[in-house]
Amino acid sequence: MSPKFETLAIHAGQEPDPATGATVVPVYQTTTYTQDAVGADRGFVYARTGNPTRTALEQCLAALEGARFGLAYASGMAAIAGAMQLVRAGDHVVVADDLYGGTWRLFTRILPAYGVRFSYADATRPEQLAKAFEATTRMLWIESPTNPMLRIVDIAACASIARSRGAWLAVDNTFATPYLQNPIALGADVVVHSTTKYLGGHSDVLGGALVVEDEELHERLRFARTATGGVPGPWDAWLVLRGTKTLAVRMRQHQHNAARVAEFLRGRPEIAAVHWPGFPDHPGHALAQRQMRGFGGMVTIELAGGEAAARRLCEATRVFSLGESLGGVESLIGYPWKMSHAAFEPDEKRRRGVSEAIVRLSVGLEDADDLCDDLAAALAAGHR
Repeated sequence: MSPKFETLAIHAGQEPDPATGATVVPVYQTTTYTQDAVGADRGFVYARTGNPTRTALEQCLAALEGARFGLAYASGMAAIAGAMQLVRAGDHVVVADDLYGGTWRLFTRILPAYGVRFSYADATRPEQLAKAFEATTRMLWIESPTNPMLRIVDIAACASIARSRGAWLAVDNTFATPYLQNPIALGADVVVHSTTKYLGGHSDVLGGALVVEDEELHERLRFARTATGGVPGPWDAWLVLRGTKTLAVRMRQHQHNAARVAEFLRGRPEIAAVHWPGFPDHPGHALAQRQMRGFGGMVTIELAGGEAAARRLCEATRVFSLGESLGGVESLIGYPWKMSHAAFEPDEKRRRGVSEAIVRLSVGLEDADDLCDDLAAALAAGHR
């Protein structure tokens, strides 16, 4: 019988250290490795190429995603840039139009200078994605749930479209995590993570990862990473590996608290809309039930009072910290208009539903009553 998720998170890639028997993978804080003779190494030669701590993390992440190969990067954006090294000048990429602002910035301001073209379509309508394909399309890029509107994209349908056109499907799985969703099993070729978020889980490490099943694809990505050097240090890899051990228990509590917060906010007159896939009337609820094992810890809300009310709420909470990022044990409140999605032009943000009234909540592991009380007090303060 195959090990379950919780067992893999603690043991995959983490055998006792052969030199000492240490139960926990050591931090191999070295840049070079002594060779037995010229060309005779023990599997590692230089830290940019490989590090035992990083290898343990990569094996663990691959196991959690149900795939064979993992590649760790210095940040989530480094991982995204690493995935885009699969495409060449003259290639075309179809992109889901509801996506993280940093990804948008890379796709619109950096990569076009290298001859890569991008088209955007509503990923909740697979037929629109299919129409956006061209003869030179080499990749389809999606998120699910999306950032920040928490729309659900049919990964299997996207995989079918990409496969029929000879393109790769890349899925940013940061919001769902491997605990709630495994895109490889749904047909994806490349799974992307900002390990800074839920995988690290404690807001104390920057990292990213790619996971693939295909060996040739892994070799291409590994070669490109070695050539460009966007690797994490061993201490960062160790911190993410430590975080994965508790991912399952944390995600269960994140989701429990998110459900409480979402339900509480839905009944407030100050809130015009609450976006959370766990609500039965969410447009993607049925699809989320099919392709996910839960609905996650992110909640996005729209303030009835518009921009002024949204800003007041962000600045009035005391348990929720106003800050960038997400997925840590502490609750964070963010203002996408000026924070995670600042790279978009105003018209582009509004077209995607990201208005000045939108606030994004990363619901942490504090007591759910305290979180609701904090939001209630902040909402009340804004109406004095």
